[in-house]
Amino acid sequence: MAQAPAVNELIGTRVRQHRTARGWTLDELADRSGVSRRMVITIEHGEGNPSIATLLRISDALGVGLPVLVDVERPRPVTVTAAGQAPVLWRGPRGGQALLVAGTEPPDVVELWDWTLQPGEAHTSEAHSAGTRELLLVLDGVVDLRVGDRTDRLQTGDSAAFAGDVAHGYATPDDAAAPARFALTVYQPHVTGGRP
Repeated sequence: MAQAPAVNELIGTRVRQHRTARGWTLDELADRSGVSRRMVITIEHGEGNPSIATLLRISDALGVGLPVLVDVERPRPVTVTAAGQAPVLWRGPRGGQALLVAGTEPPDVVELWDWTLQPGEAHTSEAHSAGTRELLLVLDGVVDLRVGDRTDRLQTGDSAAFAGDVAHGYATPDDAAAPARFALTVYQPHVTGGRP
């Protein structure tokens, strides 16, 4: 899809802008984010396909929140993302995808995601920053939600509120009759300028 290189270039430009605005070297951003220097360079050059977890570590370190790295235009009183225009930040091996459809700026970052998982697909997320909460609403299909050691099977119309500051993940059973689609909201409070 032609959209991926443009999104990667945009993210790379934004990462570089925020890093240099703070006077940080590549090594400092790598150190503060826990992402390798090589990966930071790759991202800043708009290359590769960084995971959501990697982008979250970088946006947390920069204190800007993921939506700031991805949104095409800011600030506006209303930001409308037309159907088909949201950036795809995850692609599953069977055709699933995660689109970041809306988000806010720091200090309290809220992200709205539109996820589709094909039967047998799963996405695992490492723990986000302290205090992060997530809300999930199953629009179609079946989603197995794992938070820590607990797994709950959610059907169409079911919803869940859970801690995003522990390891968690979403999956669609192998024997599911159809893909699953769910809306996910992530609330990340007190996003600041990175760890000292």
